This record gives sequence, C-alpha cells and structure tokens, in this order.
Amino acid sequence: MKRYIIGVTGASGSVLAKRVLSYLSDTQAELHIIATDMGRKVFEYETGIPWSQFLRSVSQNKAEIHSYDNKDMFASVASGSFVTDAMMIVPCSMATAAKIATGTGGNLLCRAADVCLKEKTKLVISPREAPLNSIHLRNLLTLSENGSIILPPVPMFYAKSEDYNGLIDGIAGRILKSAGIENDLYTKWNNGKEM
Repeated sequence: MKRYIIGVTGASGSVLAKRVLSYLSDTQAELHIIATDMGRKVFEYETGIPWSQFLRSVSQNKAEIHSYDNKDMFASVASGSFVTDAMMIVPCSMATAAKIATGTGGNLLCRAADVCLKEKTKLVISPREAPLNSIHLRNLLTLSENGSIILPPVPMFYAKSEDYNGLIDGIAGRILKSAGIENDLYTKWNNGKEM
C-alpha cells in the first residue's frame, strides 16, 4: 500500500487540498494528514466545510486516513524510519516554505518535510502567493536545490477548461503526478501524443 503525507497550511488555495485529498481518499493508500491551525481555519473559510467534517467524509472512502496535531512531534511521520512514497504540501504558505528551507520549523509539518528532504523522498510544494518577493524566491530555490518539486497552482490554459472545477482538477492532477501518482485529473498537452 502506498503511503503519502499531505500537509495543509494557511495559504489561500484550500480547494486544491480538498481535491487532492478527495482524490487520494478514493485510492488504496495510507494518507497521513497534517494541517496547521491556520490551514484548518482557511480551509473552513474557503470551502465552507468544517475541517473535522471533511476528514470524516474522506475517512469513509477506500484510503486509510491518519490525521495529526501539528504540535505532536512524537508522531510517526516525524521519524526518518517512517518510510513514505511522497509528501505534498498543498497549499504551502511562504512562512512554511521559509521554515522548511532554513530548517527552523518547530512543528510536525515542517519536521515531516525535513525528513523527506534528508531521506530523499519526493516533496511537492505548491506555494500560493503573488507576487513573489526575492525572499520567497530564494526560499523556493533553496527547496528546489535540495530536491523539492515546486509546483505553483498555475492553470494549464492549453486545456481550455470552461469551468472553475476543470482548472482545479488540472492543478491537483499535476500535483499528484509530480508526487508519482498517475491520475486522469489533468489534460496532457496534445492528449499525450507526440506532435
């Protein structure tokens, strides 16, 4: 069974976390979910769904769901001996990106990301901020230089999505693909055919 860690921070873009988690919850996977306090609050504000209610709903699907308190530094995901296939931080605030890039995070989400970096496990970071200043860019560069995949939530305009959900699916699909999870949420350029 595949094992994934999903981090949710207080950056805007909770609908992406919702889509990624909803998709993964319908697979035979083990999901380890860490949401920051602001991540839960922003999720509820942007989606209109209480975080605890959302977790209950995805827990009824195929995946095995584990949810952690971000202060629980004794959680299994804080250890390098806890092997995972990938970690996705969706959305990732610039504060969280900075803490991971500088190794100064004092919470479970940052520790789990640090473990992924040191163990060379796929770490997909979806930063949600605009415009980006030089500090943001340096932190993202540091993360990229250390093996993270930086995937900002930029729509694939070539897909010609006619609705909001199509744009969200496209971005969520790219996040999943970057974590090594094949899916059909996004449209491949030229339907995946050689030109």
